Parts: sequence; structure tokens; C-alpha cells
Amino acid sequence: MADPEFLRPGDAGYDRLRRVWNAMVDRRPALIARCRDVRDVAGAIARARREGLEIGVRCGGHSVLGLGVPDGGLMLDLTPMGGVRVDPERRLASVQGGALLGALDAATQPFGLATPAGNVSHTGVGGLTLGGGMGWLARRHGLSCDNVEAFELVTADGDVVRASAAENAELFWGLRGGGGNFGVVTEFRFRLHATGTRAVSVELDFPVAAAAAPLTRWRDLAAEAPRWATYTATVSGGVATLGFVWVGDPDAAREHARVLSALGRPLERRVQELSYLDLQRREDTPQGHAERRYWKGHYFQDLADGAIEALLAHDPSVDAGLQAYGGAIAEVPDEATAFSQRGTAFEYVGAARWTDPAEDASRIATARESAARLAPFASGVYVNVLGDEGAAGVRRAYPPAKLARLTALKDALDPGNVFHLNQNIPPSRVGALA
Repeated sequence: MADPEFLRPGDAGYDRLRRVWNAMVDRRPALIARCRDVRDVAGAIARARREGLEIGVRCGGHSVLGLGVPDGGLMLDLTPMGGVRVDPERRLASVQGGALLGALDAATQPFGLATPAGNVSHTGVGGLTLGGGMGWLARRHGLSCDNVEAFELVTADGDVVRASAAENAELFWGLRGGGGNFGVVTEFRFRLHATGTRAVSVELDFPVAAAAAPLTRWRDLAAEAPRWATYTATVSGGVATLGFVWVGDPDAAREHARVLSALGRPLERRVQELSYLDLQRREDTPQGHAERRYWKGHYFQDLADGAIEALLAHDPSVDAGLQAYGGAIAEVPDEATAFSQRGTAFEYVGAARWTDPAEDASRIATARESAARLAPFASGVYVNVLGDEGAAGVRRAYPPAKLARLTALKDALDPGNVFHLNQNIPPSRVGALA
């Protein structure tokens, strides 16, 4: 069994590698294992288990809790495993477990191909996909997890296994939405789609005080939108921005944009044509890992008038966002994957960002209060936006029957709960979700 390069506190590169997207996270692993291939991953897991060290898995580092950075434990750093191989004829991409979305898009777009992925290019492919994977192509082609044909995974015992519809089918089911509970995925094989390279963003700004009627009309238009359009709304700093993102023919996007005249007269209207690669990078944070972050999320089966009222009552310091689901997401049978609540109409995220540690308590409390006003209208939550909710959050993400099935899979693959630094589904011997 191979050994990766191990870094300890004080070694060159150690402090850079332990930093993640949320600057509130300032933990110090005892060891950082720089994994270059599947053998390194297996070797690092073996060492962690021999020495009784907690294991965290770090790729893009976008967990708001920084779960990939175990204090005093062993951090599996997958970032050296960032390669992407594209087979344009078969429309397949083999993606290493440490790759970022930007690398995946950069490799596939020269062929006019893409697979559904998230909206920030420095997100890790692994964490995004294992939780589901919502992005601008999902309404046309399904979630990221719906487009995986096969996984390669290292188990808690160091075994290397493959999972597909034909091989380890139950694990294949669980990896599509069940998070990082079952092992470390070292390679994904994705189906690709002919998406072209162009996109259009349409945004209309309204003052929050006068946004109730436009937001209600936006909600109704989203329900009838073509699959090329993903309707989005944000409420921040006293402005409600309503519109959609379209991947594909810009002329068709501009034609569809005519329906937004029903929203009324905006403060400002922006129609931006851009490449798909630029679309995927436009929400990247130039501040990198320098900001402190907290967020809360909800799923809505519909967006009731009361929910719209609560959304518009958000504190201006909380960036509230809505993204429309439906289309191909809803057409996959709910029982087909561990990912749940495919009947969701809209996903909500309320996010706070700041730099002064003295503001931590007040910023977190404000984000919680804003999300709490929407809770009576919510139907669940996306596991990838869970933060500090613990077992209660996991129960919101999965219905009881799926939790039971996921627990049985955990019992089979990780009965000791070696992989617990995640939105954890504990094995039966550890105890049911409290």
C-alpha cells in the first residue's frame, strides 16, 4: 500500500492547505495527506485508522462548517487529484475525486459539451455530486448525480470498489445524494451533453418595498418556463433582482425574456450574453477564503404568498436567493437515487458574509432569524446547504424510508462510522439520528 506525502504543522504549505472557503474555520489537523492517486487515499485511511485519527476529506473546501478540516485529525487532501479526461465521441468524462468544477468545464467546453454542475467554479466536483448537484443545466439534463455512470471509491477498510447500475448497485444508489458517508470517491464517470458554449443572463431590479407583485408574477412564470431557462431571484441590500439564466441559443433567450414584461417596470434591466465558462465563473468570490460565512436553506414545493412576504422581510445584510427546480430533476423517480424531494419547485439559501470576527454572533443570529420566518412554508432542505443543524437537518433532507435504506448501506460499508465528518448518517451500532 502506498503512502502519500504527509504535512505536519509548521511544514511548508500546511497553513495554505488547511484554509477553506469559510474563514471562520481555523482548525489544525495533525497530518495533511497529499493524495495523488487511489493508492495514496487507501494508505492515508489506513494510517488514520492505525493512529486513531479522525478523517476529513478536503477538495474544494466549500462545506460551510469546514468538515474537511479535522482538528488534530488527518485531512485527506484530494486537490492533487484534479485531472479530467474527456471522450468526446462517447460523450463521457472521467473526473478525479479532487477536481474542481472549473477544471471539468474547461475540459468539456472545447467540444461544446458539459454535464450539470454547480454555479461556482472553485467548488469541488466530489462534494457537489455526492449531495446531488444543482446547476444551470439541471432542468434540462438532471442533477450532477443523475449524470454519473460510475464511481470509484475507497472504503473504510481500504478496499477499492466500483459502483454503477450493474456493479454494487445499492452503493451506486446511495452515492447519488447520500453525501460522503460511504467512503472516499477517487473517480467519477459522467455523461456529457451537447450544450453549446453560449448563455444569457436576464435580470430585472425592483425596490424591495414594491417587489411583492413582481415576485409573485415571477413565481408564476417560473412554473411554465422552458427547460433552457432556470429562474432565479435574489433579495439583498434593499433590491429584489428577478430573472433567469438560459444556456443555449441567445436569440431564443432574448425571445423568452419578453415574458418578463409582466413583472412591471424595473429600476434597471440587464441582458448579458456570455460564454458558458464565464457563466460558471461569474459567482466566484474574488475574496477567496477571506470572508466569514453562514447560511441556511429550505426547499419549497411551491412559493406561497406568505413565503414571498417573509422573503422580502429579510434583513438587508442577508443575501437571500431562490433557484427554480422542475424539468428533468422532477422526472427522475424519487426512489431512483438517495437524493430526495424531487418535487421541489424552488430552493432557498439565505447567506451572510462578513470579515470582522466580532460580528460572528450577530450575523449568524440574523441569518437564522431570516430563515426561520420562511420555515413554516418549507418542505425540506438540500443536504449540500446544511450547516450546523445536525441530525435534525439530516432528517429534513431525507424521508424516513430513505434514511433507513441509507443506514443499512452505512452498516454494510462503514459500521464504525469512520467517515462521520459530513452530514452524517450514523450506522445502527452508533445509534439512530437523535
